Amino acid sequence: MLRRTFLTAAVTAAVAAMLAGTALATPTAPKSGAEYTTLKNPQPVQAEGKKVEVIEFFMYHCPACYALEPAMLDWVKKQGDNISFRRIHLPLTGEKDPEAHLFLTLEAMKLETQLHAKVLQTWHVERKRLQSDDANIEWAVKNGIDKDKFLAVYNSFAVNTRLKNAGRVAAAYEVTSTPTVIVDGRYLTNPSMVDAANPNLPRQQLTAATLQVLDALVAQSRK
Repeated sequence: MLRRTFLTAAVTAAVAAMLAGTALATPTAPKSGAEYTTLKNPQPVQAEGKKVEVIEFFMYHCPACYALEPAMLDWVKKQGDNISFRRIHLPLTGEKDPEAHLFLTLEAMKLETQLHAKVLQTWHVERKRLQSDDANIEWAVKNGIDKDKFLAVYNSFAVNTRLKNAGRVAAAYEVTSTPTVIVDGRYLTNPSMVDAANPNLPRQQLTAATLQVLDALVAQSRK
């Protein structure tokens, strides 16, 4: 009787271990509530055709965003036509956030992609803080943008309306920190979540693991 009880307990423990193993989240097989969350209210996407929309919420001054940038750009390039990638600047200081204001102006002038790296270099290499309207204007002129054209867009109703609504946009996507990535208007992930879900992951592998989660979410969205 004792032997049977022992065997039963052993089998139960083995089954429990197997179930725990299958439920364990990993970067290559991420699970909602671990490496990513599923938005309560999925947001409309701008991607066309079979492309999956990927949005990176970031801030110019954010060290983690700057550290992720090279690998993120490589990942976007490798994804090719699988995705439609765009950025949204989180308005840290509210409706008049100067960083978000500069981003929206460059985006409206169709210069954001071209000058994104230069803004990051200003912040993280040159250590110059673009934290005011005057600093933004000075930076724009220094980087070859016509001052009058820049000011016209910077002060435009369209840009200032988008700036005013930027906080609501972030809230709709449930974004509270950067870098955070939204896939297909439904899935939210970031390096902090991946790190927390994989406590034994070496720090130097966190970026690669985060991109593995994105790979999986893009594949999941395409099904």
